[in-house]
Amino acid sequence: MKNQQLKLRMMIVTALFAAIIGVLAQITIPLPLVPITGQTLAIGLAATILGSRYGTLSVILYLIIGSAGVPVFAEFSGGVSKLIGPTGGYLVGFLPTAFIIGWFMEKRGFNFKNAVIANSIGMLVTLTFGTAWLKIAADLSWSAAFAGGFTPFILVGLIKACLASWIGVIVRNRLISARLLFSEEKDQTKSA
Repeated sequence: MKNQQLKLRMMIVTALFAAIIGVLAQITIPLPLVPITGQTLAIGLAATILGSRYGTLSVILYLIIGSAGVPVFAEFSGGVSKLIGPTGGYLVGFLPTAFIIGWFMEKRGFNFKNAVIANSIGMLVTLTFGTAWLKIAADLSWSAAFAGGFTPFILVGLIKACLASWIGVIVRNRLISARLLFSEEKDQTKSA
């Protein structure tokens, strides 16, 4: 396949995943400080399927669209105010999360075991960024920020990490089989 066609295909897939993040962000369970959303599941899927480069680019595109005011953030919200508000740390934390998940899998192989490890680490990265930002933006103590922004999300975060891993590896394999996504030589989707 020509290099230009491959780049175009990956740009389209990256934009598609930015849209998927926006759609899954609308699945919310309200909590007092920070809602549980489908965003983190979508971030895990994007990074598990696309890897570090394109997974991170899909998050950047999602954040740009949301910052421009398009209501793609949780609860059909958008705008720069969401990035600098109390929950903005979670949004900003999606960038290193996507990169770390994709990078880990590129180094270790695209299989379920590695995906669970990578997505669990990614969940902790998002929660750490979000909790630190929540503490500062909402002027909370560390214990209050941890109790409201970290602890309630550990179990559901691990469940979403497993879901993103399971679905992500299956979808990645199918996209590669359909020649809609191209794997690297180190890709180990069939092992483990």
